[in-house]
Amino acid sequence: MPETIGYQQVCGMLNAAAGQIRKNHEMLSRLDSAVGDGDHGTTILRAMEAISKTVSENPASDLKTLFSTIGWAVMSCDGGSTGPLLGSFFMGMSDGAAGRTELDYTGVVMAFEAGIAKLQLQSRAQLGDKTMMDAFLPALAALKSADRSRGIKAALEEAAAAAAKGAEATRNMKARFGRARNLGDRVLGHADPGAVSVSLIFKGFSEGL
Repeated sequence: MPETIGYQQVCGMLNAAAGQIRKNHEMLSRLDSAVGDGDHGTTILRAMEAISKTVSENPASDLKTLFSTIGWAVMSCDGGSTGPLLGSFFMGMSDGAAGRTELDYTGVVMAFEAGIAKLQLQSRAQLGDKTMMDAFLPALAALKSADRSRGIKAALEEAAAAAAKGAEATRNMKARFGRARNLGDRVLGHADPGAVSVSLIFKGFSEGL
């Protein structure tokens, strides 16, 4: 198991995350049709394709520049709140990775923690609000509590499992943000597409390493 991950491993994680969204974007739009405008799959796919394009074209090989360039690319995507929120996450990861050419377990946790902290400056959503935070926050908690002796990949697998569990739990929640909050009980039984997207992204991160 890798004790550290560098630029190439991170690029593999990002490309695998984009691949997960590419495979599932139609399902995500179907989910969104029950609780939103029905376009989340298209929007998140556009953001992840921007990530893949940035990875392939990025001239630098340091993690701070990679995450920062990705953040700007994602924030420039059209489509509601997804671009600004996901872009902020990667901008935060850039801050967390500053000065590092490789990330050990602690560095990985710091990068994700900084990413989610930056995201929380843009979103007031908390656990239980039926948003992407219901996947992001459990993933971070699992990452921080993982047995570091098992390696970074195992920790990311635990984070992905926690994100998936968090996304599934949104089926039983009422929405407090976005268009879905106006639908009341009609959103019950439907998972939040943003949370499911985040769970797929973490699945890609774990598989891509």
